Amino acid sequence: MQFTLSNTNRPTTIGYQLYWFLFQPYKWLIFVPFLGLCTVFFSLHITFIILFINNPSLAGYMAVLWARLNSWVGMMSVSVSGKANTDPNQSYIIVSNHQSLFDILVIYGWLGIDLRWVMKQELRKVPVLGYSCEKLEHIYIDRSNARSAIASLNAAQTRIVNGTSVIFFPEGRRSKTEELLPFKVGAFRMAIDMGLPILPVTISGTKDILPRGSVDLMPGRAKLVIHEPIATTDYQLSTVKELVAVAENRIKSGLKS
Repeated sequence: MQFTLSNTNRPTTIGYQLYWFLFQPYKWLIFVPFLGLCTVFFSLHITFIILFINNPSLAGYMAVLWARLNSWVGMMSVSVSGKANTDPNQSYIIVSNHQSLFDILVIYGWLGIDLRWVMKQELRKVPVLGYSCEKLEHIYIDRSNARSAIASLNAAQTRIVNGTSVIFFPEGRRSKTEELLPFKVGAFRMAIDMGLPILPVTISGTKDILPRGSVDLMPGRAKLVIHEPIATTDYQLSTVKELVAVAENRIKSGLKS
């Protein structure tokens, strides 16, 4: 198996390469099977809770437990700052940078907000997981059909009330570096339409734990920074790019901390 440190800040010492080599059996024999079985287990239980107990809070707790268990077994530690910037009774349009699939574990496990994900329609076809996410009222959109995607987001607005929020990765795809990709404006338009504040969050460290397009998982530390919300009452659709710039600068500031 080829050892590569491309697009990461990992050490290149002989000692670290030996550490990488010794971690591989654990990754393939312990973590990967655990992730698969854990995901099926929690997806089934969340679906049962939603269908037969009708307890969304318990289902949400199970999702948090899923994220934390997989983070622990994957040897990812997470530090959080800015918790005081959130109000549990306030709904937000959350926007975050995106570097790794492990960002999902960080947000689910440590953000501490009842949220709905915007997910590509193809994920609905994933056995068990796709159905479970649908029952949790996550938002599936067809990214190949702009009109259909907008209709799905508009229909989902009724769910974003009373402390329930929706999260977007406005870059649209994972960045290979800590440099942000250009932000799409859909999340910001939705925030202005609904009169909801933007909650910018920054995730760092995950690209060195699991780089984009790679299975080169390694233990590491991730950091979640929750920034002050941005009120959207002073913005209009004609000035949405100004709102994007404010959010982008706040997320960038978290990458430097």
